[in-house]
Amino acid sequence: MRTLLITGPGGSGRTTTAAATALTAAREGTRTLLLGTDRTDTLGAVLGTPVGTAPTEITPRLTARRIAPDTDFRTDLTALQNRAASALDLLGATRLDPEEASPLPGAEELAILRSLRDATLSEEAEAHDLLVVDLPPTHRALTLLALPEELRRYLRRLLPQERQAARALRPMLGRLAGVPLPAEWLYETAARLDLQLAAVEAVLADRDTAVRLVAEPGPTGADAIRTATLGLALRGLRTDVLIATRVLPETDADANGWLAGPVAQQRKTLDEWRESYDVHRAAHLGRDPRGTDDLAELAVPGAGTEPGTTDWPVTDRLAEDGVLVWHVPLPGAHRDELDLIRRGDELILTAGPFRRTVPLPSALRRCTVDGAALREGELRIRFRPDPALWPRTR
Repeated sequence: MRTLLITGPGGSGRTTTAAATALTAAREGTRTLLLGTDRTDTLGAVLGTPVGTAPTEITPRLTARRIAPDTDFRTDLTALQNRAASALDLLGATRLDPEEASPLPGAEELAILRSLRDATLSEEAEAHDLLVVDLPPTHRALTLLALPEELRRYLRRLLPQERQAARALRPMLGRLAGVPLPAEWLYETAARLDLQLAAVEAVLADRDTAVRLVAEPGPTGADAIRTATLGLALRGLRTDVLIATRVLPETDADANGWLAGPVAQQRKTLDEWRESYDVHRAAHLGRDPRGTDDLAELAVPGAGTEPGTTDWPVTDRLAEDGVLVWHVPLPGAHRDELDLIRRGDELILTAGPFRRTVPLPSALRRCTVDGAALREGELRIRFRPDPALWPRTR
């Protein structure tokens, strides 16, 4: 099953583009599921058919539904209270009634990740060939896409499974240490969450998963796309095409003098985008698109474009310069916004407003960082073998 994640700046038309993409794919013969992540039914407004949390058939081969963050949060809250029942009773705590609970910050993001996992790994996936997800605006989407990897890293540091004592030894160890050890249910919960996050990570890392960017051509859209491209590249996520929305017809610019300025500005941005992206124009209809006829008129491509590669290769230059070079593609990065910190077998990489902790390839773990350079949108980090760790030749 292929997965296409749609995002762009707020107000750029990403929901319209997601709906138009799904409709095009369905009309090309692809069994498509369209997943909405907004609390309100923005998808239904665009499609002209109400979309709820249950699957709704929009057209032949096109089904749409929305996530239910409130329901998911209450379900998780009930399960958590049941697993921690003994601890809550010991403390004399009064349990929360799920019906009175409102989702906490972050609950919506976790609901989106769960829906993404379920839509690609459950029986629902068997009924579809393509999943199109209308993600939140870019800044929230980038945080959301980073969440599985970061949460798994935190869990491994805070509750490493290898340090979980055997059940029979836990009371004795607690008395010897003088402090209570983490309860077994806490480890079980962490292991279950780690497994769920790993499934989402696998979906994002799959070569059949890509991100489609959406923006209006202009200075604001150009800045947003540059930032989004950098954030996606740092996460190793693939992009397929860039949809330029609400593109004004150039023929009208001559007849209407006031349009000349906006059209020239759009033309300039489109020319710049074509140097780096596969750009598809979605014309301005003169109205907000509503219904399948309007969506078809936008002529947004389906999911036929193969995403580019995002490999981070290591090249061997030991014979020439005595170093190994790690190539990290970071399009749109600026030299003064980059920072590298080596910590054990990990590299903490900061690029603009984004940061990621990545494990070093095995060959580089026996090396020391020897410098880095940013060239043509690619960060090249040099590693020199550490004599104390590098295998000796005879």
